[in-house]
Amino acid sequence: MLITDRHGRILIQRVDYRTTCLLPGGAVDADESPAQCAARELQEELGVTTTVDRGLAVDWVSADCLNAPASMRFPGEILHVYDGGTWDDEQIAAIRLPDREITSVEFVEPARLPGLMAPGDARRALSALRARINAAGPALLENGLPIAPTVLDRALRTARARHHLPFHVGPVPEQLSVVQVWGWLLAPDGRVLVLLEPDTGAALLPGGTPEPPDRGDPFITLRREVCEEAAAEFGEPLFLGHLCEPDNPYARLRYAAPLTRLGPPPVDPATGRTHIRILATPEQALELFDWGLPATDQLTAVHQARARLGIPRAARQPLTELPDATDLTTM
Repeated sequence: MLITDRHGRILIQRVDYRTTCLLPGGAVDADESPAQCAARELQEELGVTTTVDRGLAVDWVSADCLNAPASMRFPGEILHVYDGGTWDDEQIAAIRLPDREITSVEFVEPARLPGLMAPGDARRALSALRARINAAGPALLENGLPIAPTVLDRALRTARARHHLPFHVGPVPEQLSVVQVWGWLLAPDGRVLVLLEPDTGAALLPGGTPEPPDRGDPFITLRREVCEEAAAEFGEPLFLGHLCEPDNPYARLRYAAPLTRLGPPPVDPATGRTHIRILATPEQALELFDWGLPATDQLTAVHQARARLGIPRAARQPLTELPDATDLTTM
């Protein structure tokens, strides 16, 4: 079972019979379906009763990857990963561990899994997480790797940058210096433009740092950075608000604007690299960041701006890579 908290961290278990961590779950009993097994194991291991009705991944584990006697190795093993959902504080507080086997549980960043789990277990868990975010149905895996990779398989390779900064919808106080301007650029179908670093897969919104030629105008900063990073153009932006650190006199501005054009993917002059450009629903985009609970307020502001711009709410769908110049009027 893949279970996350509201910060997008994954629930793992430490057990008394191995040195690596596991997702909740176990072996199927006689005359038991995989889904029934998942529900039973969750009850036995965490004391939680739940309905198991959504699969995330089916993994064929080859005989060579099994740590089992030769007589048990052929023809390999089939492992199912089900969606346990996103748990709130009340559900987490209801966890009750058994007297033996499960020694502790914790929620960890997805990028930490390869250091905490056996290689195949980590690959399987991350593939299941990507399948959940991508909303394209269960992933078919071989030894934890998807047989049909998607653009999202490039993401979550590194730890998501942690920015649990409060979001304020009001104007920026005069004593704060603007150090960052980012944009939620909305395509005509309601999805937003997200950039992935080509080497790490880390996600970011288009935008960046003010420079002297911008003359202190955040609009100029946003247009310049969006052009340099994504070869994108947008209409009149709406101010959403700003983030600030309690002990630092800095502000990070957030805007929303209609995305109007995408040219060929450019080489970012600041980094010398070409970002991977994708479209995702605003909710999917947030799952690629570690912005904490304040992100909920920012998401609300994005949808309010989207409604003001007359742009529909995007249906959850697979993330789409935009490798070439794109005519957005066809969406």
